[in-house]
Amino acid sequence: MIKKGIVSGVVHKLPSDLQKTLLSDPKMLEVWTDITPLARDEWICWIESAKKQETRERRIEVGHSKLTSGMRRPCCWAGCTHRR
Repeated sequence: MIKKGIVSGVVHKLPSDLQKTLLSDPKMLEVWTDITPLARDEWICWIESAKKQETRERRIEVGHSKLTSGMRRPCCWAGCTHRR
């Protein structure tokens, strides 16, 4: 569940583009480390569920903004369907 020192989720592995963004902002990384593994799965799944690259990039930007403002889960999303 750890990729290069950054904790991942329970079901999902941390994608490299999200890892790069986490490493670029200490505040985002602090919140990421503080949220639960299931919450991290929610963020990863939300990002990875994008069908287009532009959507994925936008979701990473939105996630960056939301996490640095303290939001712990993606808003207005049905949730990770991969949970056990």
